[in-house]
Amino acid sequence: MNSEFSQEEKQFKNSDEEIAFLRERIASIEKSYVDNTDYINSYLQAVEQISKTVDKVAIEKAVKLILDVRNKGGRLFILGVGGSAGNAGHAVNDFRKLVGIEAYAPTDNVSELTARTNDDGWDSVFVNWLRGSRLNSKDCIFVISVGGGNEEKNISANIVTALRHAKEVGSKIFGIVGRDGGYTAKVADVAIIIPTINPEMVTPLTESFHAVIWHLMVSNPLLKVQEAKWESTK
Repeated sequence: MNSEFSQEEKQFKNSDEEIAFLRERIASIEKSYVDNTDYINSYLQAVEQISKTVDKVAIEKAVKLILDVRNKGGRLFILGVGGSAGNAGHAVNDFRKLVGIEAYAPTDNVSELTARTNDDGWDSVFVNWLRGSRLNSKDCIFVISVGGGNEEKNISANIVTALRHAKEVGSKIFGIVGRDGGYTAKVADVAIIIPTINPEMVTPLTESFHAVIWHLMVSNPLLKVQEAKWESTK
């Protein structure tokens, strides 16, 4: 029997048993469909709630911080791990192209990243990269992270060490983070903390809003120096 219900043929004693089996499986599929619909609605409702409750004042401060860094000739270094590393590379493109600020992400250079990880260790990979880039007081660190770094729990310790160095040299620090913001929220000049609407959705919702907020920033009239392709195509 080639069926979605089973990977192997099932033998029934009679037609009543087969009908009962099929009804049970159909009920299970219908329940899964309802559960899936509930999850979709719950997720999108959480998106709506976050949009309403996220700190707009903090976003405004972040826009002005980046504007000040650009006006003073500073650079923007974007740090992220895992999926946030992918977001960091995307954000680098947007800030360079649309905002006109010199921007970099250490994770974009795989050769250097893996060499430093292999030779120096993962925890120091960002701080040593920043030292090599001569991070200074005109520059800004932008952290894209779910937890913001937690040295005690050994979560994103490389972000923690990088931020310590940033504080030592007087660089500005800005982060978009979830949960309680971790170490980033403790030391940042501006921390946008994505509200926890559903503890079971912290990671996907926070990472979703990383992109929402940085796109809000690069399209903001205070920062934008160039239109995106589709906005400039008539």
